Amino acid sequence: FPSQTVTGNFAKVIHGLNTNQLTDQVIQRSKRMILDTLGVGLLGTSTEVCHKVTQYSKIYSSDLSSTIWGHLDFRLPPLYAAFVNGVAVHSMDFDDTWHPATHPSGAVLPALIALSEAFPQKKKISGLDLLLAFNVGIEVQGRLLHFSREARNIPKRY
Repeated sequence: FPSQTVTGNFAKVIHGLNTNQLTDQVIQRSKRMILDTLGVGLLGTSTEVCHKVTQYSKIYSSDLSSTIWGHLDFRLPPLYAAFVNGVAVHSMDFDDTWHPATHPSGAVLPALIALSEAFPQKKKISGLDLLLAFNVGIEVQGRLLHFSREARNIPKRY
């Protein structure tokens, strides 16, 4: 009998990851994915759907704030900044894709950047820590996709 659940084992693996495990290839690929996601997100800020969620989100305020991509003078609480920036990334549908269908970077990067901006100045994370967090987010999404029965059925539905 296994001594741990799949979820417990997965959490243990994720918790044990550190920046020393980032290979040069992973770092370069991650930087490319991040740059691509930022570019698609900036393009997406000009879409109608992004304008709508930006306007909607203006009703929220907080002591913590994060950048809305493409708007130097407008900031939102991290949750809403991640939401608006995520919509921007997805709105053009040019962000990276796995099979079965999921968009890994567009879900991870906006949340990661919004959270990192909300940290106090004395607790800012390093570039390597950001790359590690990005890869952990991608890994979690990939494994959840792999374990999902619903995801396996996506190709059959289209």
